[in-house]
Amino acid sequence: MKRIFVTGASGCIGHYIAEALIQGTEHELFLLVRNPDKLQFDYQARSGVNILQGDLQHIEEFSKLLHQEIDVTILAATAWGGTEESYEINIVKTLTLLKLLDPQICEQVIYFSTASILDRHNQLLPEAEQLGTDYIKTKYQCFTQLSQLPIADRLTVLFPTLVFGGDKNKPLSHLSSGWSEVVKWIDLIRWLKADGSFHFIHARDIAQIVCYLIENPPNLSVERKQEQLIEKLVLGNAPITVNEAIEEICNYLNKKSYLRIPLSIGLTNLLIKIFRIQMDSWSRFALNYRHFVHQKPVNPASLGLDNYCSTLTDIMQAADL
Repeated sequence: MKRIFVTGASGCIGHYIAEALIQGTEHELFLLVRNPDKLQFDYQARSGVNILQGDLQHIEEFSKLLHQEIDVTILAATAWGGTEESYEINIVKTLTLLKLLDPQICEQVIYFSTASILDRHNQLLPEAEQLGTDYIKTKYQCFTQLSQLPIADRLTVLFPTLVFGGDKNKPLSHLSSGWSEVVKWIDLIRWLKADGSFHFIHARDIAQIVCYLIENPPNLSVERKQEQLIEKLVLGNAPITVNEAIEEICNYLNKKSYLRIPLSIGLTNLLIKIFRIQMDSWSRFALNYRHFVHQKPVNPASLGLDNYCSTLTDIMQAADL
């Protein structure tokens, strides 16, 4: 039995991870949450689930536990906005927590970054630091410091692509909360074509991957120890084009389209102006970059497991649209 410390359990991905660990394992869990009232899973379903009320701002309060007792650490907590808060949580306190872990005791750390900081070759994307939101910039900056940590060779960094998930018992991901807008505008969207592609993954599939990694930790080779090598995994299903996504959504919603207008940069800029859409620097970059695809994306099927959602149709069915 392992002793697992988890941050971010009150978030969308965190809910799926905590629920999977509670229901599918006997490991002792330590869930760090600011407000236990936000937890919608049954953390009293079995013994060995410890709720620690607190947050990363005061992570030093748990230094003894982290340094002496934790075998596996899962870092899913993040700050999404606000320059000062994002820097403090996503960089300073995250690194502080990692430095509190004893490499002689902690056998594995699973840290959540974002695929937004990677280019199409799974290398760091400079524009993510230059133009990204506070969240993206701080995730980029934190990642560049991970290899310098004593615990570096125990680190597995997960880079989720577009994440769907959430239901009546779990908070919605940012993407899933936008389904109502997609349905609202589908009668316009169905007439458009756009050049672009992306990966996506459901939070329940991310939880499957996390559980698999806990039971099958990466091999700590001599080379990995000496070079402080970090395991990096991009999480996502096979890439899908924007046009394929539109067609799949239209088919699911029984919307037909016989003529589709190519959405050029010029037309896009016109629509942005007409609808007075506010766009930050990162959104402008994404509009031109278009193809957010990566090499060797990992999903449950690639690990010999069953995917919960492999297609957008699966995603929409899971969301009960």
